[in-house]
Amino acid sequence: MPDETTIHTWVLLARAGRTAVEAVEAELKAAGLPPLGWYDVLWELERADDRALRPFEIESRLLLAQYNLSRLLKRMEAAGLVDRRPSTEDGRGHIITITEAGAAMRRRMWPVYARAIEAAFGARLSGSDMLRLSALLERVVRGAEEA
Repeated sequence: MPDETTIHTWVLLARAGRTAVEAVEAELKAAGLPPLGWYDVLWELERADDRALRPFEIESRLLLAQYNLSRLLKRMEAAGLVDRRPSTEDGRGHIITITEAGAAMRRRMWPVYARAIEAAFGARLSGSDMLRLSALLERVVRGAEEA
């Protein structure tokens, strides 16, 4: 059973994450830009080899549920930000690629996203606080990956 400090820290971590994401989402919306999930997909595609990934690869990198990702990709495809083509490996799956419009949209979103990250998170902690928090969170992530 977790002790009170662990429970309190867990709640604060969840609230801090939610608060920061909500602030970023609000800034993107106010700027007339797509939601944060779109940015994350575009970023992962832009970073990938050949600027393409299979949906399960996107899902694992973003930790989205498959049904959420399917709907998200359909909306992004309808907006012209990604393309879907059959996989040459097995013929059943698909490859998602970022379009030039998608890359341009990600570049447009970044300055708003960056300012929101700084306002919601970066401006609230010193450099040494950020390093300590980063090290602690990396331990949590590593532990979860090893489990």
